Amino acid sequence: MLPRLPAFAAVLLRTGLAPVLVFSTAQASGPVVVPASQISAGDTAWLMMATALVLLMTLPGLALFYAGMVRKKNVLATLSQAVAICALVSVLWVVVGYSLAFTPGSPWLGSLDRWMLEGLIYFKEAGQLSVHPLMPTVPESVFALFQLTFAIITPALICGAFAERMRFSALLCFMTLWSLLVYAPVAHWVWEPGGWLAGMGALDFAGGTVVHINAGAAGLMAAYMLGRRQGWGQEAFIPHNLGLTMVGAALLWVGWFGFNAGSAGAADGRAGMALLVTHLAAATGALGWMLAEWLVRGRPSMLGLCSGAVAGLVAITPASGFVAVNGALLIGLAAGVACYWGATGLKRLLGADDSLDVWGVHGIGGLVGALLTGVFARKEIGGVTADLATQAIAAGAVFAYSLLASAIILKLVDLIVGLRVPEDEELLGLDLSQHGERLD
Repeated sequence: MLPRLPAFAAVLLRTGLAPVLVFSTAQASGPVVVPASQISAGDTAWLMMATALVLLMTLPGLALFYAGMVRKKNVLATLSQAVAICALVSVLWVVVGYSLAFTPGSPWLGSLDRWMLEGLIYFKEAGQLSVHPLMPTVPESVFALFQLTFAIITPALICGAFAERMRFSALLCFMTLWSLLVYAPVAHWVWEPGGWLAGMGALDFAGGTVVHINAGAAGLMAAYMLGRRQGWGQEAFIPHNLGLTMVGAALLWVGWFGFNAGSAGAADGRAGMALLVTHLAAATGALGWMLAEWLVRGRPSMLGLCSGAVAGLVAITPASGFVAVNGALLIGLAAGVACYWGATGLKRLLGADDSLDVWGVHGIGGLVGALLTGVFARKEIGGVTADLATQAIAAGAVFAYSLLASAIILKLVDLIVGLRVPEDEELLGLDLSQHGERLD
């Protein structure tokens, strides 16, 4: 018999999500309460700053990065998607997402103990605070908000794969279901100590698997299921303003310091090393892409430099708390070259209109980083040993689950509201057809 559930859980059970929630109610655990003296002011201040940096990655970083690469008639729609996802996921995370991801339950999904952040906001006794065991020297409220910024940027990344052709209503439906049924379970598998991949020893310091492989697989499936844009392969899709893309890439580069170094959960030497290797991998990623493009096309591009830097940042994400300088340099370089191929040769081979190369950069970069973490991780830095086979299993499991679950969710949304705008609205542009606005 299942334990007594909150009303929200009962509603979900009646609406067909029973398989997910059966796993999530296996065990209940109360809040972890510690004396206020255990809280570190330095660690808390750093994590609050890191949280702001990660939010900066989505708004305005990713929003500008994507908006500069679409055509002028779709710029406002692309920006609107980033803002809407930020708002939507924030509410979902507080209501149930955080609880499903970061509480003990089963190896597959957490419990509903933190439904509406119950047990986190209110404290019965003065001088005590709630913490999460993963970051025991900062208030749990800060940890939950830090993790929220990861939950925001992951679905926002997917938007680049179907840019310029998805209905806004379909976007909201898809992101709601994907956040709860894909992102939250995967985060639990990898990051919650009771998750099945965590139990295997899979390493993902800051989201190479949870964020980038996960989003990349979903983006690839979305590109297939929505189909190619009108005129794909027949006309050049000229980016509106690559200056915006460069500004967005720069904001991503800076924000990534919070993404990776913040995942240390403390203002300590490990965070400092994560900060250093993050920057170095971005640099060699940019150089790797630049050199590959120069050799193949005869000239380097600014878009290539920006894309290479992002590729290096993606690949170092799972490794940043485990590798030294030499590993970071090689991971970034490998990612720059591999992701250039992913956005060109592999993209042509797959035949999917992955508009802004979500799979080519984030999917391939995430795979490179996850696997090379198993090669370059050093016990004296991360305190654990790595296993290449385990890394491959984790990456493959998340890829397969995200691909399949995303296909089911997309099909469901298509049946309910329709995924793609009509042809005339696509030709007009999503700015006017979906939002009634336009750039002058």
